[in-house]
Amino acid sequence: MPAILKRTDSFVDRHIGPDDVDVKSMLRLLEVASLEELIGSTVPRQIRSARPLKLQPGKSEFELLEELEAIAAKNQVFKSFIGMGYSDCTTPGVILRNVFENPGWYTQYTPYQAEISQGRLEALLNFQTMVADLTGFELANASLLDEGTAAAEAMTMARALHGTSSADVFFVSEGCHPQTIAVVKTRAQPLRIQVRVGDHRTFKFQRDVFGALVQYPATDGSVEDYRPFCERAHAAGALVAVAADLLSLTLLKPPGEFGADIALGSAQRFGVPLGYGGPHAAYFATRAENARHVPGRIIGVSRDAHGRPALRMALQTREQHIRREKATSNICTAQVLLAVMASMYAVYHGPKGLRAIAARIHRLTQVLARGLTELGFKPRHEQFFDTLRIEATAQECQSIIERAARTRMNFRRIDERSIGLSMDETHGAKDLEAIFEVFSGSRSLGTTTPRVRRSLDQLAEGTAEGFLGPLARTTSFLQHPVFNSHHSETEMLRYIHRLQSRDLSLADSMIPLGSCTMKLNATSEMVPVSWPQFARIHPFAPVEQAAGYQVIFKQLESALAEIAGLPAVSLQPNAGSQGEYAGLLVIRKYHQGRGEGDRDVCLIPSSAHGTNPASAVMAGCRVVVVSCDEQGNVDLSDLRAKVQQHRRKLAALMVTYPSTHGVFEEEIRQICSVIHENGGQVYMDGANMNALVGLCRPGEFGVDVCHFNLHKTFCIPHGGGGPGMGPIAVQAHLAKYLPSHPLISTGGEDGIGPVSSAPWGSASILPISWVYIQQMGAEGMARATQVAILNANYVAQRLEPHYPVLFRGKNGRVAHECIVDLRPLKRTAGIEVEDVAKRLMDYGFHAPTVSFPVPGTMMIEPTESESKSELDRFCDALISIREEIREIERGLAPREDNVLKNAPHTAEAVTASAWTHPYPREKAAFPAEWVRHAKFWPSVGRVDNPRGDRNLICTCPPIEDGQRAQSTGD
Repeated sequence: MPAILKRTDSFVDRHIGPDDVDVKSMLRLLEVASLEELIGSTVPRQIRSARPLKLQPGKSEFELLEELEAIAAKNQVFKSFIGMGYSDCTTPGVILRNVFENPGWYTQYTPYQAEISQGRLEALLNFQTMVADLTGFELANASLLDEGTAAAEAMTMARALHGTSSADVFFVSEGCHPQTIAVVKTRAQPLRIQVRVGDHRTFKFQRDVFGALVQYPATDGSVEDYRPFCERAHAAGALVAVAADLLSLTLLKPPGEFGADIALGSAQRFGVPLGYGGPHAAYFATRAENARHVPGRIIGVSRDAHGRPALRMALQTREQHIRREKATSNICTAQVLLAVMASMYAVYHGPKGLRAIAARIHRLTQVLARGLTELGFKPRHEQFFDTLRIEATAQECQSIIERAARTRMNFRRIDERSIGLSMDETHGAKDLEAIFEVFSGSRSLGTTTPRVRRSLDQLAEGTAEGFLGPLARTTSFLQHPVFNSHHSETEMLRYIHRLQSRDLSLADSMIPLGSCTMKLNATSEMVPVSWPQFARIHPFAPVEQAAGYQVIFKQLESALAEIAGLPAVSLQPNAGSQGEYAGLLVIRKYHQGRGEGDRDVCLIPSSAHGTNPASAVMAGCRVVVVSCDEQGNVDLSDLRAKVQQHRRKLAALMVTYPSTHGVFEEEIRQICSVIHENGGQVYMDGANMNALVGLCRPGEFGVDVCHFNLHKTFCIPHGGGGPGMGPIAVQAHLAKYLPSHPLISTGGEDGIGPVSSAPWGSASILPISWVYIQQMGAEGMARATQVAILNANYVAQRLEPHYPVLFRGKNGRVAHECIVDLRPLKRTAGIEVEDVAKRLMDYGFHAPTVSFPVPGTMMIEPTESESKSELDRFCDALISIREEIREIERGLAPREDNVLKNAPHTAEAVTASAWTHPYPREKAAFPAEWVRHAKFWPSVGRVDNPRGDRNLICTCPPIEDGQRAQSTGD
C-alpha cells in the first residue's frame, strides 16, 4: 500500500506512553544506544524466541470497532427464560454510564491503600449491608467470583468449622443448579471430599457428613421450607449452606431466619448484564462468629488519625498471601466493579423499589402459571417465585422448545419430559402472550382461548402485593438511610460522583504497583462490553446463538497460544487464582492418567505469590518451599536437593517468570529440565507476562502450563479489585484435560470439570483483550514489552541514588519492575515503608506494592503506558520524600511528628483552626508544584487498622455514628 494511503491513527502510539524523543532521552540515561541493546542486556539470550509472533499487523481503533460490530452481529439476542441463576435485568442508565462505563470506577486498584479508596469501600460496605439484610445474617463479604465457586467456598468453610477430620461427606441437593453441582464436585475431588447428590427430603444425615447445600428457590422453581432439613443437619453436627436468589429474598423468608449457617449466590440480577456468563458478583453471608473463616475480603469500619469514621479491608490475616499453604481458599480478589453496580442498584431502587420489582416478577409468573394451567399445562410446584416447571410428553417438550426458538425465545429443557420457564425484570405482558401462543400450538389450540384471557385479566388486575405462601418474608430490610435517600437520578448521580471523588484511579495518576500491571484500559477496548450483542446473552443459550462470541473465543485462544508458545488454551478460569488452580488440576489429572496419581508434591520458591501455595493445597498438593539466593533467584542447589528428596512424588514446580523479584533468572531452562528429568511438570505464574510478550514464549523454554492475567497484561481493567480473568495455556500432552462444563461442550475430552459456573468464565470482558491484541498486532505488543522494560529500568536508574534497588539481573538490569529498599530508613529516621506509602498520597500518587515480596520494600511497575513526564513526576515525588527523610536524619525534623508520620493530610486537617505540627501547612498539602494545579485530596487521615479488627463492624453504621453519614448524605 502506498504510504499516503496508510492510516495515521496508530493505536500502538496511543497505548505506549513515551514517544520516540522520550525513548531516546531515557536510553541516554541508561547509557544504551537502542531498545534492542537494552533488551539484549536484560533478557537472557537463551530464552529469547527465535521468531516474531505470528499475529496480524495492528489495526486502527476505528476499523477494528467496525470489524467487531460485524462479529457482534453474529450473536443473536433471544428472549431468555432459561433462569438457572442468570436473569436478564435493566441496568439503570445512571449506573451504566457513571459506574460500568466510567474509568473513574473501572481503573481503580484493590483498596489496600484505604485512605484513597474510601468511595469504593463505602459502595462495598453498602453491598455487604444489602447482602446481610436480605439473607438475614450479621456478616457478608465484599463478593466472590460466581455462584458455583461461592458454593465450593461454602463447602470448604463448613468443613473447617465442623473440625472433625473423619467427616468427609458434603451433601448437595439435586435441586441445586447443575453448574453449581459440577463446580462443587471439581473442588471436592482433590480435597478428598465425597459429594453426595440426592433428594434433601429423604437424605439421612450420618456423622460423616460435615455440611450440606440446598437451592432456594430450587433450580426448577420450587420454594420449600428448609427449616426441618436444617434441624436434621444440626442434630447430626453438620452445617447448612443455602444458595439463594437474592432478589427473591425481598419476598421470601431469608436463610438466616430458618436455620441456615451460610447463604451464597449471585447478585447478577441487581443491574449487572448477563454477559454470556460474567463477570458477576457472587455474595457470601454467615453468622458473625464465623468471620475469620469467611473466604475473600471483608470491608470494615474503623477510625482515622483524627477520630473520624474510616473504612478499610478488615481481618487481613485471613488473606492467602499471609497464610500461604495454610490457607483454606486461594481467593485473592473480589468482583468489586460488579458488586459496586449491584449495591448502587439497591441504593437507587431502595427496599420499596426492590420489593416492587420482585413482586412484579412474581406476579408475571403467577399469571404465566394460571394461563398454562388453563391450556392444560399445570406447573409441578404450587409454591414458586419466578420459575415454573412444566411437564409434558417428550414429543411435546421438543416441539415447544423448537417453536419457542422460532419466535426468538429460549426455554430451558430440564429433562426429557419437563421444561423450565423463568421470568425476569425485562419481561412483560407481550412475553406472556408469546409463551401462551407457543404452548397452545403444541395441542392445536390455536390462539389463546377466551377462557384463558378472562382468567389472566382477573389475575392481572390484582395488586403486586408479593409472595403469599407460608414462607413469605415478614422482616424489614435496607432500612439504613443510604438505601432510602437517592431515588431520583439527580441524587443518584451526585452520590456516585461523590464516592468516585474519594478514590484515586488511573484517571488521576499512574498506579505503579509491582506485579499488578496497571496499564491503559483503552476506551476502544471497553466500548463493546456494554453492547447488547455481548451483554444480553444467557450463558446457556444454544451455542449457535453466540456465533460472534465463538469467533472471539477462537481468535483469542489462538493468539494467547501463539504468545505463550503453548498450543491449547482454556478461557474458563475467571481469576488469576482460578487459573493457577485449574492448571494444577490439569497437571494432577495428567499424572493420574499415566498411573502416577500419587505424585502430589508441588515445589514453590519462597518468593512466590501467596496464591501459589494456596492454589496448590486446594489442588490436593503438598507444598515444599524452595529457597532463593541473595539475588532473588531460585537456589539451584536447594531445588536439586528438594527434587531428589521428592522425585518419586514430584508433581510440579510453580515458578513466576520473570521472578517475583523483578529479574530474569538466567537458569530457567535448567530449572525446567531438572523438573522434567524427575517426572514433574512446570507451571509458570503469568503475573509478569508483561515482560515476555513478543520477546519470549514460555513453551519454548520448558513451561508446561501457564496462566494469563488478562486484567494485567491484556488490558482488562482491575475494576477496583475485580473482575479478573485467568485463562491457562498448556502443552499438547495436557490439552485433553482442560476444564469442561456439564451444560456446554468445551474443554478437553477428559477435562477436569468446571472451575467456574459459566463455560467461558466472564465471557463479556474477553473482547477487551481481543481488541487489545488486534489493535497492537505482533510488532506493537513486542514494542510494548520493550518499553515496559525501558520504563522500569529508567525508574530504577533515577531512584538508585536515593533508594537502593534490591535485585538486578546479571548485567545490572531489572525486568519490567524494580524493588527499592526502604528498610535502612527505619534505623536512620524511624521511617517505615507505610509512612512513605501514605506520604505519596499527598503528592497525588498511589503507592507501589508495599512489603512484597520483601518486607520493608516497594515494588514498582510503571508499565509501558506511562509517559516519561509521568514517570519523572513519580520519581520526583519519591526523591522529594527522600529529602524529607533526610531532614529527619539530620535532626531538622522530629522522628515522631513529621510530614511522613502524619500523612496523608486531609483538607480538613490542613484548614483546621488549630495546627500544632512543626512543619507548615503548605508543606503538608502542597509538597510539589504540580499538586497545586491538580490536587487529589485523601478524604480521611491515616486509618487505624487494628482498631477496626478489634471492633469488627462490616455493615453500614447507624446514622448517629457521625461524620460518615453527614459527609455522604446517607
